[in-house]
Parts: sequence; structure tokens; C-alpha cells
Amino acid sequence: MDFITQFTPYRSLIGGILIALSSVFFLLVNGRIAGMSGLIHGLLPPDKPFPLWRVTFLFGLAFGGLFYFLIPSIQFTPRGHYPILLLLIGGFCVGFGTRMGHGCTSGHGVSGIARLSLRSLIATLTFIFTGMLSIYFIRHIIGIY
Repeated sequence: MDFITQFTPYRSLIGGILIALSSVFFLLVNGRIAGMSGLIHGLLPPDKPFPLWRVTFLFGLAFGGLFYFLIPSIQFTPRGHYPILLLLIGGFCVGFGTRMGHGCTSGHGVSGIARLSLRSLIATLTFIFTGMLSIYFIRHIIGIY
């Protein structure tokens, strides 16, 4: 688990460049922002035609994560022993927040800020501030590490 907390500027830079290029390519090809909440929300209305591109994109994310996990030199142990109730509350808060904020961190933080959207800048700063408060509360008030 040490590599998660290690400072890795080159890997981070390469990852950031790949995310940016993917986001730009997605916008050029589809004319849409690569925001996960919008992609998932587009799967839900049953009255629309089957959204193959959305399903393909989400499967690509899942298989990409699985592929990364299977690389022998990057093995890590997923975190365990986390209270399931806290995970459920956190998931609900994230879902509720993305609906209220009209998008998620990927849509606002990656694509919105790149388009110089003031709404996305405010949303991203709100995500960061709320995340910092949540971590402080969970670690220092509740005492879960």
C-alpha cells in the first residue's frame, strides 16, 4: 500500500496527460463531455434507443481498472474493513451531490475547467473542499483510518 502514498510526479503527469487527451478525443468524436454521471444517467431512461457507446465506455473503464490491477509490478491490496454503512452513506452523498451540481468531478474538473467554465470551477472547488472536510471528519472525529 506504500505506492499509493508515494510522491510520483512522472506517473501523475503521464496519467494527467492521458486523461486530458482522452477527454479531448471524446469531445471531438462524440461532441459530448466525458462526465461519468452524465454517461450513467444516460443509461437509465428506458424510452431511448440502446446506448451502446455509453455501455462500451463504461465497460472500457471497468476492464481498464481490472487490467491495471492484474499487472504484476503494480500489485496492491484493496482496502478492507471499512464500515459498509459509511460506504453507503458516502455513495448516496456523491450521487446526490452530482445531481445538485449538474455533473461530477470528471465532467466539471476535467472538461468544464478546460472550457473555462466558472460553474465548473466553483463545482470543482466545492468537491475539493467537501472532500477535505470529509477526510478530516472521518479520520479525526470518527477515528477511522
